[in-house]
Amino acid sequence: MKSRRSLLILLFGFVAMLLVACGGGDSSEEATETVTAGDDIEDATELKLWTFVELHNDFYMDAAERWNEENPDRPIKLTAETYPYDNMHNNLLLSLQSGKGAPDIADIEIGRFPNFLEGEPQLLAMNDYVEPEIDNFVKSRFEIYAKDGNYYGMPTHVGASVMYYNTEILEAAGVNADDIKTWDDFVEAGKKVVENTDAMMFNTFTGDYLPYFQMVSQQDSDFIDENGNITINREENIRALELLKQMQDEGIAEVGPGGEPHAEEFYAYMNDGGAVAISMPIWYMGRFTDYMTDLEGKMVVRPMPAFEEGGKRSAGMGGTGTVVTNQTEHPELAKEFLAYAKLSKEANIKLWTVLGFDPPRHDVWDDPAILEDNKFFQFFGDDIFDTLNDIKDEINALNITEDTPTIATELNTNTLNSVLRDGSQTAEEALNKAQEAVESQTGSE
Repeated sequence: MKSRRSLLILLFGFVAMLLVACGGGDSSEEATETVTAGDDIEDATELKLWTFVELHNDFYMDAAERWNEENPDRPIKLTAETYPYDNMHNNLLLSLQSGKGAPDIADIEIGRFPNFLEGEPQLLAMNDYVEPEIDNFVKSRFEIYAKDGNYYGMPTHVGASVMYYNTEILEAAGVNADDIKTWDDFVEAGKKVVENTDAMMFNTFTGDYLPYFQMVSQQDSDFIDENGNITINREENIRALELLKQMQDEGIAEVGPGGEPHAEEFYAYMNDGGAVAISMPIWYMGRFTDYMTDLEGKMVVRPMPAFEEGGKRSAGMGGTGTVVTNQTEHPELAKEFLAYAKLSKEANIKLWTVLGFDPPRHDVWDDPAILEDNKFFQFFGDDIFDTLNDIKDEINALNITEDTPTIATELNTNTLNSVLRDGSQTAEEALNKAQEAVESQTGSE
């Protein structure tokens, strides 16, 4: 039996870890925005959508307007309501459990998605629309929203993890980013950086386990296995944490200011050339364009270093799956519109042009509309999608369960600090202790 504490943390503790890709997190209970498309069309079928990110409304309104232009015989009136993160997910779950009050369509963040697949699913399977197109997508982005062979959540982005390099500092150190293929290469490059510049090569983070999680996932590992068992202290996980500690011991990495990659102190540090590289998902580009503006034209996006030649060079982090609920009065129309809004080529182009997200449909990554100039290309160069095409088959699915928030809390509160900040434990000792602590808290012994 899973503990109540695990479920409570699932409701309140995971926002900061995996919501960063999509924004949100307001704790008030009032709707922050309501927008409608198609309200001027007579006899339009009304559909209601709930989301927790106001930015997503621009995307859905655009989709509804295009739908109505292309389907004048089946117009829709789409009303999108934005609620604070906790409020929306809690109300959606209660509505589905009670059998009334749910919208036709809803966004569900990846950390909450397991709650909606417990017992008999109250979401409608989208297999008829997904299966004919799945070869055009990064498949792992569907698997995280699936159960028993049914696909319920339509992905919003890949969340492909990459390495961001400051080429100005690398050039001063005599290093070419394209020559860094493995973590061993990365360490050797870091030694040249600290010998020849005033910058660090890399940073570790004690308050956000996502950068560490990327290194775990790229080794085909996880903190939970495919059967739901806790696997925090796997050999691969120890190896990843030992590598971070090694880089600190060799003087090429230090704990990032603020302890996490979204801290204002860290933005200022990177903006001032404090470190050469940071590994984060593609959606982190917006952090550079918004908060580290002095780095424009200096940064490039490249694959993560592999642990060995031929190993995986990326991971998929964060996500939002959009679903059709079983309370909709228009199931076929709602499913068809959702497929139109999230699965079509045009929809995936809009994910980039409207939201700035890396589209999960990889066959649009070389589309001329995708490659039109924008602020991201101006900041990082015109080869962003070359990198994505290079790593698209190297992104594992994550095993997200009700135990994930407990694991995240343990790693962020104790494990990473004890290894990377105060050095009181080895990676193996700390991860063994984390395994025991999470098993105790979740009743998984």
